[in-house]
Amino acid sequence: MFALIDCNNFYASCHRVFQPKLLHQPIVVLSNNDGCVISRSAEAKLAGIPMGAPAHQFQRIFEIKVFSSNYQLYADMSNRVMSILSLYSPDQEIYSIDECFLKLNGFDRFDLKNYGLEIKSKIYQFTKLPVCVGIAPTKSLAKLANHIAKKFPEVHQGVYIIQTQEQIHKALKWLNIEDVWGIGRRMSRRLRMIGVNKALDFVQLKDDFLRKEFSIVGLRLKKDLLGEAVLDLEAISAKKSIATTRSFEEYTNDFEYVKERVATFAVSCAEKLRKQNSSCNLVTVFIQTNNFDRNKPQYYRTISVHLPYESNSSITLSKFAIKAFEQIYKDGYEYKKAGVVVSGIVSSDQKQLSLFEEENPNHPDLMKVIDLLNKKFGAAKIKLASQDLNKTWKMRQNNLSPCYTTKWKDLLVVY
Repeated sequence: MFALIDCNNFYASCHRVFQPKLLHQPIVVLSNNDGCVISRSAEAKLAGIPMGAPAHQFQRIFEIKVFSSNYQLYADMSNRVMSILSLYSPDQEIYSIDECFLKLNGFDRFDLKNYGLEIKSKIYQFTKLPVCVGIAPTKSLAKLANHIAKKFPEVHQGVYIIQTQEQIHKALKWLNIEDVWGIGRRMSRRLRMIGVNKALDFVQLKDDFLRKEFSIVGLRLKKDLLGEAVLDLEAISAKKSIATTRSFEEYTNDFEYVKERVATFAVSCAEKLRKQNSSCNLVTVFIQTNNFDRNKPQYYRTISVHLPYESNSSITLSKFAIKAFEQIYKDGYEYKKAGVVVSGIVSSDQKQLSLFEEENPNHPDLMKVIDLLNKKFGAAKIKLASQDLNKTWKMRQNNLSPCYTTKWKDLLVVY
């Protein structure tokens, strides 16, 4: 058996933890730089605010409480939830920031309904975050059970279990095809064109047809939905690519400004590589104007540079990123966004040596010292000369989102 635990309206719920007076009141959370709605409480959904709603188009409705994104807060709260869940099963897969699978092999002697209620209660006791729990023989059915628990909270108390073939058939008959875990918009449109409207219609398709039209992935999903566990927990693995991209607060045609931003983005990618003990051998840089502003000339260029040796050094990555940027920068345009992506990622313990060039052997020790000092005294206290020493990138939040878990002054105003 598998359990899927999913936090309800996670971003909005995180803010309610520290402002309990907002319980049962409509809340929305905005995206980076307060652009669009990315999370809504149940009350905000009822008020008619759609997901992705541009903030400037809903100012009148936004008498509702509005928060800026606070990803550090969400990460802190997620870590607390996942730590609690690790106590309920030795086999855990953190699927996303607000979802987690638990494998419940050998739990037959437990009353699974009560076990799910205990998980739900314990998370609320220690974090004040509401969750729903779905339990079933496979991961896709656990996802479906969680969907039912969330859809009918009063009936199922936030916990739903699928065990019998009758329950599987009933659940599949109820679920719309676009809501099936693993079926995206494009695939659901193709399925609806051939008359597949419910999950039950999908599992009734012939194996040969599924394999031909949707590859082995579609066939495995069918088996999983029918109760045959073919999708197991996945181990946490190192990322295959790492990106740092930002939109600028204002349009800019300042070459030095954009170059400094690119250098800083490369440093950020290097820090992320070191955190997962990885190195890369490919650096990609892009710059672009705002393609939504048709009144301005448009320009977009990207370039990839292969490193002569695998590295996670901020010095090395920023040097090559700057060289790449200088090749694609073009005067006469007002730029709105830039980014750096690193790929060709390998474990730092398995780096391939180069016969002709090698990195400065002092870089690894230097990076360790820089990471240690930045961790102790605050992010970006130690910078490269190519970075602006007086500039720290900060997402514009209009003071809508206090830092409850990282700043005492914000915690002290909780009410």
